[in-house]
Amino acid sequence: MSFISNSKRFWIQPISIMALTLGLLGVHSHADTTAVVEAAAPAMAAAPVVDSALMGRVADLEAYINNTGATKLVGVPGPGHNAWMMTSAALVLFMTLPGLALFYGGLVRTKNVLSVLAQCFGCAGLVTILWWAFGYSFAFEPGSSIMGGMSKAFLHGVTSAPNTNYAYWVSENVFSMYQLMFAIITPALIIGAIAERMKYSAIMLFILLWMLIVYFPLAHMVWGVDGLMNGVWNAGAKIKAIDFAGGTVVHMSSGWSALVLCLILGKRAGFGQKNFAPHSLVLTMVGTGMLWVGWYGFNAGSAVAADGVAANAFMTTTLATAVAATVWPLLEWIIRGKPTVLGFCSGAVAGLVVITPATGFVDATGAVIIGVLAGVVPFLACNVLKAWLKYDDALDTFGVHGVGGTLGAFITGVLATPSVNANLNINLSGIVGKTLWVEQLKAIGVTMTLAIVGTIVIAYVVKAILGLRPSHDEELQGLDYADHGEAGYHYEEA
Repeated sequence: MSFISNSKRFWIQPISIMALTLGLLGVHSHADTTAVVEAAAPAMAAAPVVDSALMGRVADLEAYINNTGATKLVGVPGPGHNAWMMTSAALVLFMTLPGLALFYGGLVRTKNVLSVLAQCFGCAGLVTILWWAFGYSFAFEPGSSIMGGMSKAFLHGVTSAPNTNYAYWVSENVFSMYQLMFAIITPALIIGAIAERMKYSAIMLFILLWMLIVYFPLAHMVWGVDGLMNGVWNAGAKIKAIDFAGGTVVHMSSGWSALVLCLILGKRAGFGQKNFAPHSLVLTMVGTGMLWVGWYGFNAGSAVAADGVAANAFMTTTLATAVAATVWPLLEWIIRGKPTVLGFCSGAVAGLVVITPATGFVDATGAVIIGVLAGVVPFLACNVLKAWLKYDDALDTFGVHGVGGTLGAFITGVLATPSVNANLNINLSGIVGKTLWVEQLKAIGVTMTLAIVGTIVIAYVVKAILGLRPSHDEELQGLDYADHGEAGYHYEEA
């Protein structure tokens, strides 16, 4: 209806003006009017009037729709892109609270369920404070190739105007909050490896130091505009690697740190002798569903616009996750005779992890290939490698995120194609489809080194200051009571 009304106005107004003009000229009869109009028609057709201001506004609108920068409106926040990024930020927070909290909470024993929930909440609070104080500036302000500057400490100057280093149309305060949600969930992933046996105070101090030494530098190196490993946008990057949504920054860093920390911490009391079965696979299943839904904000949101790249990321995320969630329990069915709900959940999360660095760079077939690999390789890591090496990765953080993130970072270099993301042609046209995987291996090496060495140093510093583990009696009692003085469940006697 609006289109019809506007169209009517478009034609009625010139006609009215022409009628008024003819009347002023003394043309009265229908025949006279027709003659004047017919005489004027060739001239009008030959010399159409072009409204340059209107054409400029149309060009601006096209630039906004196509998420390009060739417009005078660059730096003006766009409502559609802003809306998508605020939604994505909320979805990524939803991954941690309540998604990851329930996923991990269901996998531990009853006496430790609240401790896991408290650790996830603790990450959200602590990391937000660090992000405001200096984390955002360290990660995303220009500085060196390893660490950003301090000009936006305390979010100084972070307003609703876009930071065009990262987005033409998204307000910087929205962008900063979106990236905060990544910073929150990354250390929370580590909790899974050391669940049921590390003091809350020690975990919080560890996370504070880990964010400063590992996460903020790595985020800047991979995503910072002048980052060491930002191959897509930094023409001077020493390592021309790609990571769309966090294969190295999030999953590799947390996964490899989790392995090191669980080895330093030691095994849970009674490990290998007592039953450590999950207390509620129902909670784990619900948490998995929340993670899958939230991951669309994680992956598709990493386009930092509601554009075609985001649409591709949405599709590839779905395909890889569904395939991996099918392959993992299928392997269980073949090997053990039954597919388990835990297998469905583990496969889905593995698919989400492995597709993360590739989601905006691969096509549908690439996503299916990744889904198959995600269902097989992390399955072997969790069920074969872990049993062989006998480390106590309580909730398989290393097997899924460490191994899966490393696999994803590498396979992204093999399957990435400019046909779904033309940004790959900006600085990487000479190596995409050729030697990009070599750059990915370099990025993997840097990430592993930083995560492993950083975790070793931080763990022993925390051990010297606070100690890492509760007492033996407190561990047997459960961390819910030992750390928080509460119980997750109360059962009334009959």
